[in-house]
Amino acid sequence: MLADKRILILPGWRASGPAHWQTRWEALHGFERVEQADWDWPRRGDWMARLDEVLLQGSAPALLVAHSLGCHLVAAWAAHTQHPQRVQAALLVAPPDSERDDFPPQLSTWRTSVRRRLPFPARLLYSEDDAFCAPTRALQIAGDWGASADSLGAAGHLNGDSGLGDWPAGLAQLQALARPPQPVL
Repeated sequence: MLADKRILILPGWRASGPAHWQTRWEALHGFERVEQADWDWPRRGDWMARLDEVLLQGSAPALLVAHSLGCHLVAAWAAHTQHPQRVQAALLVAPPDSERDDFPPQLSTWRTSVRRRLPFPARLLYSEDDAFCAPTRALQIAGDWGASADSLGAAGHLNGDSGLGDWPAGLAQLQALARPPQPVL
């Protein structure tokens, strides 16, 4: 089902290491990582421009697979792009609460969250014990973006340290997003 789709991996701050499910999906399924010029001091405008550039290189709409700060990239890009039709849907995993007092100074250009509804279907997955976002805040973010939301229980930041491995349950969520919408009778 995903073999004929363009799937873009959008890592968060400092990219996704070798144990991260995003990196494993790239290796296992051939998904394309959107590389950024600076993973340590990310500038929102630069990341948005890079995503736009990558999306314009393909002809078919893409499925976005975002983790952490990558989720905020999706929202910021969607609010400013001239090309929302380039995205079919987005899987948003573990967005951090960018408005927390302890948000890292390296991420200052991301501090103000984009709160507009996304112009494409989205599913947000969050953890009950994510150190970077409380469950109530994750649900609020999902509501702001018009995304459906699911708790994955106590699983940390849903990254390489969470022990998700190849994360087949996450891949099933992506496959569900890739299905064409069913007509309402």
